[in-house]
Amino acid sequence: MTLNSGSPAAAHFATGIDDSTPRWFAVYTLHKREKLVSKRLQERGITAYVPLLKYTRRYTRKIKHVELPLINGYVFVNITKKDYVHVLETPDVLHYVRFNRQLVAIPDAEIHILHRVTGEGIEVDTQPLDQFQPGDEVEIIAGNLTGLRGKLLEQQHKNFLIELTHLGLSLRIQVNARMLMRARG
Repeated sequence: MTLNSGSPAAAHFATGIDDSTPRWFAVYTLHKREKLVSKRLQERGITAYVPLLKYTRRYTRKIKHVELPLINGYVFVNITKKDYVHVLETPDVLHYVRFNRQLVAIPDAEIHILHRVTGEGIEVDTQPLDQFQPGDEVEIIAGNLTGLRGKLLEQQHKNFLIELTHLGLSLRIQVNARMLMRARG
């Protein structure tokens, strides 16, 4: 089925997207195509973001620096309703990320957190949400990640597993206990 941006079907699938104010959404891509999809979307005039982590790979004869996606298969797009179908028409885009069959906008604050996490050089390990039990709401109160809020899922010494609910994933980050507090209200 092909959707054009004016069709009733496109309007039905694009519920939750504002006509005038761009909002962030996540799309799934084919395996290892995140950077290519981001480039193609940007060529179409659509704001796209792939959080990348830098790794150093050491081989027998050389050292290679690579950038790999923080979240495999995800590209974040900042769109209005008119761009909904254009994103889906981009080669290697599979579909929008939905929770309980609903398209969910990702708050700007969580996109900014991804920018800060990937810019920090912190080692990050993503885990699916369904493997953990919910815990206390926490906030980082010191350092460059100040303001990061989420659920504390697990603690092992100085390693805290923090869930960002709108993204549907968890980030394992190393934070000193003095830099954490329970989130208020």
